[in-house]
Amino acid sequence: MIHESSKTILVIEDHALTRHLFLKGLEAEGFVTIGAENGQVGIQQAEEYLPDLVICDLMMPVMDGYSVLTRLRQNHLTAIIPFIFLTASNSKASIRKGMELGADDYLSKPATIDDLLKAITIRLEKQSLLRSWYAARSHPISELPATSANSDLTFPMVPHLKKVFDYIEAHYHQGITLSDVAEAVGYSPAYLTTQVSKQTGESVNTWIVKRRMAAARPLLKNTNQTIEEIAIRLGYQNACHFSRQFRQHHGLSPTIWRKQHQLVHVSAASNLQFIKSRSQLTNAIPC
Repeated sequence: MIHESSKTILVIEDHALTRHLFLKGLEAEGFVTIGAENGQVGIQQAEEYLPDLVICDLMMPVMDGYSVLTRLRQNHLTAIIPFIFLTASNSKASIRKGMELGADDYLSKPATIDDLLKAITIRLEKQSLLRSWYAARSHPISELPATSANSDLTFPMVPHLKKVFDYIEAHYHQGITLSDVAEAVGYSPAYLTTQVSKQTGESVNTWIVKRRMAAARPLLKNTNQTIEEIAIRLGYQNACHFSRQFRQHHGLSPTIWRKQHQLVHVSAASNLQFIKSRSQLTNAIPC
């Protein structure tokens, strides 16, 4: 069984002893845990801490599990968090209602720590696979349409992160940092980092660098600007920093990459000109 020590689990359970046993059992397995004594408190903690998974009792005072799930699924910040119901009811109607609202799994009471761990592991593994799939579909830059005339990079289509990527697109060449982006969209740097990483598999700084690299390639390939001029144009304070990040992303220095791709570009242009010339010559010869 796989236990991920960095994962945070929120347990919403009104029965104090049951909640305490679950929290201690999960902590013993290396999870970070948060407890809530009712649904209203659970929603507040889910929105504040954005846990990796929620375990929630179905029948509770103040707010029942169905209402908790509905609220979490309506909030774009918590909508994709895996949600497991704890319930003493095994009726098909209650299970169907929970699934229709967006529950990921059901555990019947009384549930053991082993039952809990198995359900959590399955949900977290599935979530990890979905994120990997999303990252694989979102990141092959060459297969995506361009966001601008000078870029071969498309940012992920995540509605509630649109302001983040719009800001990066508009200001990437101005030397922006994570703190600048966070301030612009009204989030703390830590919160923004968590959200972007969860939704895209990459950090904010990585997306800034990717956007700069996407702008760097056509400048290297199609202009005669120096490496230093390109670096400054892309928001770097010096060419060394730009060259180091370019090498990290492309495996080549900007200078070597430029030579290789300009050579290919010239060769392709020459071949095209040769084909056109040959076609014109052929058309000029009388039959």
